[in-house]
Amino acid sequence: MSTHLDHRNPLVFDTHELGRRPGAQQRLTRTVDAPKDFGIEGVIGVPEGAPMELEVRLESVMEGVLVTGTARASAQGECVRCLEPLGLEVDADFQEMFSYPDADDRGRTAEPADDAEEDEDSLFLEDGLFDLEPVLRDAVVLALPMQPVCQDDCPGLCSQCGARLADDPDHHHDAVDIRWAALQGLAGTIQDGEKDEMSGAEAGVDEKQEK
Repeated sequence: MSTHLDHRNPLVFDTHELGRRPGAQQRLTRTVDAPKDFGIEGVIGVPEGAPMELEVRLESVMEGVLVTGTARASAQGECVRCLEPLGLEVDADFQEMFSYPDADDRGRTAEPADDAEEDEDSLFLEDGLFDLEPVLRDAVVLALPMQPVCQDDCPGLCSQCGARLADDPDHHHDAVDIRWAALQGLAGTIQDGEKDEMSGAEAGVDEKQEK
């Protein structure tokens, strides 16, 4: 079967050295550039082009090649509490079976509908090659925190003015009880009215004195 995979792609691996001998193993280490959109969009991820260290073990089995390994990289994002930039090291473990296209499936007992669903989830070797990128992408996303924080006890931002509370632990605003706010406003109105009346009275006295 012809393949559309490019063996020059650093995330494409060749299994021909295993020779379809069950039990045969091959260990590989490789440094690759992270593909685009490698993480949780808008939250945290491995920047495109950042180096990723791969340790991969290929093991030949009856059905295909079992791929096990670890990816290590540096992720970048922002704290969900204070919105400050942050970075963290990611270790993402993965394991996936890449089946031979002509693997013997006589042992299957599932119904045809179940077989179709299983085939959709299965990954296959293409002329002895497989692409590790989709497996890595899933593994990295699972290894990343859904709500990253710069530190576990990050106090976040002030809800009133948006100031970063970690920079000013004593930051606070004088609280105003809303139950008294209306009375304070009424008192201010009364005081303003009294001042107007006093001003009017003084003006009347001045007019009489002039006459």
